[in-house]
Amino acid sequence: MTSTSTSPGLARFNVLEEHAAHAVLLEACASTAWVRRLLAARPYASAEDLYGTSDAAMGELTADDLAEAMAGHPPIGRPKPGDPTSAREQRGMAGASDELRAQMLELNLAYQERFGHVFLICATGRSAEQMRDALEERIGNTPEREREIVRTELGRINRIRLARIVEEDARP
Repeated sequence: MTSTSTSPGLARFNVLEEHAAHAVLLEACASTAWVRRLLAARPYASAEDLYGTSDAAMGELTADDLAEAMAGHPPIGRPKPGDPTSAREQRGMAGASDELRAQMLELNLAYQERFGHVFLICATGRSAEQMRDALEERIGNTPEREREIVRTELGRINRIRLARIVEEDARP
């Protein structure tokens, strides 16, 4: 652990009761193995310690753990109704044309048929066109290559979501 001072959001997270911290982390990532690993390492001295633990936990997730994590993510272009996190992260799809939305739906379905899970990409800051292009490119990957890309993308998403916990409020 590092000696940097703890942010107020991280300090709140560190002292949350176990069930409340579990709920906060489960909103960030639907993998129970990942959540358990992060809970076991509390308290965190810094946000970097939290991110490092998250990265290490991502590297240890099994194929089943990854599937569990991916199940918590809606398809690109179809955020979960009433889910501000999905809507915020997929903001790049908001102004997409009907034609581009139709392309994404078709590509998402083809991807899911090929790989058996939702197309996962860190959508934050990406335009609809960038997400479509990434989907078109990645659909040709081998399942093994795609699983590692998904692991990397999920790690990026988790870091963004953990940063919101650290920088904002740690309430469930």
